[in-house]
Amino acid sequence: MARALQESGEYRVLRRLVPRSRIEEADGQPTRQGLFVDVETTGLDPANDEIIELAMTRFTFGLDGRIYEVGTPFQRLRQPSRPIPEQVTALTGIDDTMVAGQSIDPLEVAAFVAPAALVIAHNAAFDRRFLERFCQAFVEKPWACSMTQVDWIEEGHEGTKLAYLAAGAGFFYDRHRAANDCAAAIELLARPLPKSGVRAMARLLERARTSTWRIWADGASFDRKDQLKARGYRWNGDGIGGPRAWYIDVADAQREIEISFLQTEIYQRKVELVVRHIDAHNRFSER
Repeated sequence: MARALQESGEYRVLRRLVPRSRIEEADGQPTRQGLFVDVETTGLDPANDEIIELAMTRFTFGLDGRIYEVGTPFQRLRQPSRPIPEQVTALTGIDDTMVAGQSIDPLEVAAFVAPAALVIAHNAAFDRRFLERFCQAFVEKPWACSMTQVDWIEEGHEGTKLAYLAAGAGFFYDRHRAANDCAAAIELLARPLPKSGVRAMARLLERARTSTWRIWADGASFDRKDQLKARGYRWNGDGIGGPRAWYIDVADAQREIEISFLQTEIYQRKVELVVRHIDAHNRFSER
């Protein structure tokens, strides 16, 4: 019946995701171990909110982006110091009774993280900030982001949220539980992208391996904000990882061009700019 609906051209059929332990057969090429992570928290601020669920799934991948084997997930709940907000329970399904008496051992987490050559999250700018505060092992690893480091929109997807991407790929899953999110994201990374046909993991690795320069327009006058926005600058309103100012990330070849633009067009004088080298070891971190 599902096949008939699909072949009619009048319907799209979404199938429930069945996580796979083996995606491709290893062919003797060099491999690395990846670690996909996801957290559920009591809020959005890592300085004040807490992790209530952590899931991590190991997987083996090739340098060309092929994913071979997927391991058994690590999944733990944790009781926070304050009651879980109602809106968090509504979103995640996790309530105070589920986490009562539960804890996550940072040493157990560190041992699970240790073999990973790369840590990936779907919105790594969120997960990394929480996890670096929780366990030192996450500070020492290179990170990548499956949400921002794959050109999902250019490939024909209508959004970058995990549920949107899954629906576009033809499957659904039980959302907002950490282990399920990990399984869905790994499945997406293993598949070819709809337009280019390149595996999403290959695109992710390409972006993760590329270093950039973050240049801050610190102290730029307010009347220059539209000019900065039009050029692709973003506002760092919370002051994480740098000043509360407009900033842009550029490739090596564009660094001096961008510095010249700021000094000529924005400041109209020589200034000492805040410039930071960004790679997978410090990208998405608030350090």
